[in-house]
Amino acid sequence: MHDDRTLVEARLRRVLDERIRPAVHPESVPLEVAVWHAPGEPVPVAEGLAADVEPVTVGSRWGAPWGTSWFRVTGTVPAEWAGKTVEAILDLGFDENMPGFQCEGLVYRPDGTPVKGLNPRNQWVRIGAPVQGGEEVRLHVEAASNPVVMGPRPFTPTPLGDLETAGRDPQYTLTRMDLAVLDETVWHLVTDLEVLGELMAELPVDSPRRWEILRAAERALDALDLQDVGGTAERARACLADVLAAPAVPSAHRISAVGHAHIDSAWLWPLRETVRKVARTAANMTALLDDEPDFVFAMSQAQQWAWVKEHRPEVWARVKKAVADGRFVPAGGMWVESDTNMPGSEAMARQFVHGKRFFLDEFGVDNDEAWLPDTFGFAAGLPQIIRAAGSRYLLTQKISWSRTNSFPHHTFRWEGIDGTRIYTHFPPVDTYNCSMRGAEIAHAVRNFKDKGTARHSLAPTGWGDGGGGTTREMVAKAARLRDLEGSATVTWETPSAFFAKAEAENPEPPVWVGELYLELHRATLTSQAGTKQGNRRSEHLLREAELWAATAAVRTGFPYPYADLDRIWKTVLLHQFHDILPGSSIAWVHREARATYARIADELNGIVDAAQRALAGEGTVPLLFNAAPHTRAGVPAGGARPAEASGRTTHAGRPDGGHVLDNGLLRIGVDPRGLVDSVLDLATRRETIAPGRTGNLLQLHQDLPNMWDAWDVDEFYRNTVTDLTDADEVTPGDDGASVRIVRTFGGSRVTQLLSLPPGEKRLVVDTEVDWHETEKFLKLAFPLDLHTDRYASETQFGHFFRPTHTNTSWEAAKFEACNHRFVHLQEPDWGVALVNDGTYGHDVTRAVRTDGDGGTTTTVRASLLRAPRFPDPETDQGVHRFRHALVPGASIGDAVREGWRINLPERRLDGAGEVTPLVTVDRDSVVVTAVKLADDGSGDVVVRFHEAHGARARATLTAGFPLARAEVTDLLERPLADTAPPAVDDGRIAVALRPFELRTLRLKRA
Repeated sequence: MHDDRTLVEARLRRVLDERIRPAVHPESVPLEVAVWHAPGEPVPVAEGLAADVEPVTVGSRWGAPWGTSWFRVTGTVPAEWAGKTVEAILDLGFDENMPGFQCEGLVYRPDGTPVKGLNPRNQWVRIGAPVQGGEEVRLHVEAASNPVVMGPRPFTPTPLGDLETAGRDPQYTLTRMDLAVLDETVWHLVTDLEVLGELMAELPVDSPRRWEILRAAERALDALDLQDVGGTAERARACLADVLAAPAVPSAHRISAVGHAHIDSAWLWPLRETVRKVARTAANMTALLDDEPDFVFAMSQAQQWAWVKEHRPEVWARVKKAVADGRFVPAGGMWVESDTNMPGSEAMARQFVHGKRFFLDEFGVDNDEAWLPDTFGFAAGLPQIIRAAGSRYLLTQKISWSRTNSFPHHTFRWEGIDGTRIYTHFPPVDTYNCSMRGAEIAHAVRNFKDKGTARHSLAPTGWGDGGGGTTREMVAKAARLRDLEGSATVTWETPSAFFAKAEAENPEPPVWVGELYLELHRATLTSQAGTKQGNRRSEHLLREAELWAATAAVRTGFPYPYADLDRIWKTVLLHQFHDILPGSSIAWVHREARATYARIADELNGIVDAAQRALAGEGTVPLLFNAAPHTRAGVPAGGARPAEASGRTTHAGRPDGGHVLDNGLLRIGVDPRGLVDSVLDLATRRETIAPGRTGNLLQLHQDLPNMWDAWDVDEFYRNTVTDLTDADEVTPGDDGASVRIVRTFGGSRVTQLLSLPPGEKRLVVDTEVDWHETEKFLKLAFPLDLHTDRYASETQFGHFFRPTHTNTSWEAAKFEACNHRFVHLQEPDWGVALVNDGTYGHDVTRAVRTDGDGGTTTTVRASLLRAPRFPDPETDQGVHRFRHALVPGASIGDAVREGWRINLPERRLDGAGEVTPLVTVDRDSVVVTAVKLADDGSGDVVVRFHEAHGARARATLTAGFPLARAEVTDLLERPLADTAPPAVDDGRIAVALRPFELRTLRLKRA
C-alpha cells in the first residue's frame, strides 16, 4: 500500500479547523449588550447589578488596566430553536492561548446568583437543554480587565504591573456576544477526532494501531458532508466507534486525573484579584461537577477557600455541598502553597496548622498530603514538618523544571534532616496544567521513571496559574481515555485515592535524602529584599508576641490576644506564597506587601510592649528582656533581668591609615579602603581572613538571565565582577568603637558600620544601600582561611550540609543556595559562622592558593540585592538595611545562638525586678521555637522545641508555673495517640531527642 499517512493527517487537521469546529455552534443571533465601568476598585455584586449601563457594541474597546466592567446581555431565544440546546457565547476579547493571564468574567443571574466563570477556554453559558423557544435571556458579567503583563515578548519591562503606573487605555475588544445553538453531535465528533488524532501522532509510525486510527479517521472524513456537517456528524462518528472501543492493553500505564486549577495567590495580579479568580474558578468547577458525574476536583490553599467563604457566600454554599458529596476536595492542608526554602521553622509549621485546621473546622477533612505543584524547591527540614502535622504524602511537579540534572524518580520516599521519610510523587506528565492532550498523556508514559515497579501516576488537570480549572472538553477527552488501546488509562480520582494505590503497589520505593533543590529560579532567594526582610522580621516579632503575651497571661492575667495573633499569622503565611516571598510578583504585590509588613510590625510591637509592661511592673530597675532561646548578657531565655557588664572595645589607628578594633576576644584589622584584612581569634591566635585577601568586600555583577528575570540568576553572572574597593570615607564611628565606611558606585551609595560588641566574639557589619542599579547583583564576600569540603546552612528545625566543591553536575548546579539565619564552615577544631538578619541567598566557593602557603581559601558570600526589570521594573530601588555578623571560632552551637541573637534584638524596659521564664530548658542544643497559649483557648501552655546541633540530646524542660500534666502533641496541638504522656516531676519533664528531632508539648496548668 502506498504511504499516504501525511496526506490523511493534514486533511484531518484542516477539516477539523475549518469545517467541524465552526459547526459546533451552527446558528447564532446577537445579544444586546450594555456596560457600566466601575470607577475604582471592584464593587459588591449588588452594586454592579444595579448600576446604570450604557449600550455598547461588539467591536468596542473596553477595560482600563485592572478595571472592572459590568456587562448586561439580554436577548430572546428564537422560537424556531425550540427543542435545541442553546448557549450564550460571551467572548470578552480572549486570546485562547492565555487562560488565566488576561481578562476574565463571572456570570450572574439578575438575582445575583453566580452561574460560572468566563475565560479564554471557557466562553459558554448554558441557557437551556432543550429550550422552549421564546425565552428571555438576561445575564450580567463582572468582567475584570486584567492586563497581559507577560505579553508576546515575555520578560519585557512593563508599567502594567501596578495600578499606579498602568495608565487608563482600554486593553480589550469585545469580540462576540451571541446566543447560539450547540450541536452536541458535532461537539462529540470534535472530541473523538481530537483524541484519536492526538493519540495517533504519539504512536510509532510502524505501529498497527496508528494505521488503524488513520484509516478510521479517513473513513469518518469521507462520511462527512462538508456542506452539512451537522447532518452527517453522526455518520462520521459511527466510523470511529470501533477504534474508540478498543481497550487498553493490560500493562497500560494508569493515570489518576485530578481536576485542578493551580491559582497563584498573587503573581501577575494583586491579591484582591486572586479573590475573584478563585470565585470564578470555584463557580465553574461546581457547575462542571453537576454536569459530569465522574469528575473530581481538588483545590488547595485554605486561604483561597476562606476568600470564597468571606467574599462569595453563594459560591461557598455550592462548594460546601460538593465537598459533602466527596467531589470538591480540600487538598494540601496548607494555608497557601508557600515557598518552602525561606519560611522559618515556626512559619512552616503554621502553614500546616492553619491550613489543616481550616479544613477540619469547615469540613471535618484531615489532609494526608502536602500539595505543592509549583513551589521552587523544597527544604530538607520539610518531611518532619509534614509528618508532625499528621500528613504522610507530598506532591510536586516543579522539580521537572530543573535545567541541569533530571531527577531519577517519580515516586520515592523523601528523607529529611531528622530521618523522617515522606512518600512523594512527581507527576511524570510534567505540568500542573494538564489538558488531556495526547502529547501530555504520552509524555507521562514515556517519562515515567518507575516502570517495572509501579504503573500509577497523577495528572493535575485544568487551566491554572491564573485559574479557570478543568473544562468540559478535558472531561470528555478523559472519558474516551478511560480504556483506550495505545494510551494510558485515565480515571478521575482524589489525591488520597491516588496515593493509596501508589503506595499499595510500590510500598518501598527508592529514597532521596536531603533537600529537593530546584536547578532554576535561584534568584528568588534575593529578589525583592524588602519583602524578604518583612517576612523575617514578622516571624521573629510573632515569636516575641506569643512568648511575652503567654508569659504575661500566666503570670498577671494579661489578656492573651488569640484573635489578633491568629489573624496576623494568617497574613504572614499568605505573604509566604511562592510568588510573593520569592519576589517574583508584580510591583503592586510587593508595594502592598511592604505596607502590610510595616502595619504588622507596629501591631506586634504593641502587643510585645503591653505584655512586657505587664510583666515588668512599676519600678526603676533597668531590665533586659531576652526573647532568644539562649542566655544573653546573663539574662535567661524568655526572661528579663538587669544585663551583666560585658567589658569594652577599643579603637586604634594604623600607620597605613587603617583601623584596629579589639575587645579582648577578637582583633579586627580594617585597611584604609574599609576592607577587613584581619579577624584574629585571640584565644587560638587563629586568623580568619585568608592570606592576601580582604573581607567585607562588596562585589557587583552584571545580572541579566536568559529568561525569568526576577526568578533566575544564570551561572555566567560570575564571569564578570567589579570589586567595590574605592571608599569615599573610612572614619571611626561615633561610639569610638567602630569604623564607618561610605562608598559610591553607579547611581548607588553604601554606608557601612563595622563594630565589635564588648564581650562578644563577633564582627557586626551593618550595611545601608541606597540602590539605584539596573540588572546588577550585589554580594558581600568573606574569603576565609579554612579548608572544608562541606558547610552547613540553617533550615527549618536544624541545618543541612552542602558541598563546597563541584565534583558532579548536581553539586555544580547549587551555585546559589538558601540559608536562614546562618551558614557555618568548620575544620575539625575551629569554625566560622556568618549570620544575618534578613538575607537568604548565598554562595560558597573554594580555591587553593597558588602562592604563599598553598592553603585553601573558602569564600562565603551573602547575596544582598538584585535589580531585575520584570515583572517589577523598579525592583528594590531605594534604601535597604542589612545586618550580618562574622563569628570566628564558632561551633555549630555558636552559629545557632548567634543566628537567633541577631534576629531578636534586645528590648530594655524599667520595671520592678526580674521576670522569670515561663519555660526553661537546661541544654543549649535544645532550642525552643515557640512558647504560646493553646489555640483552643484552654489556657494550656504549648512549647515547641527541637535538637539544633545534629546530635542526640537529653535535657530537662522546667515549667515556671504549677504544672498538672503534659501531653506530646502534633503541630495542631492534638495529643499523639501512640505516644505516652511524659512524666512530670515537680514541674520538670525529661526529654530525649534524636538529631534535629522536633517535638511539641502541651502543658496543663495546675
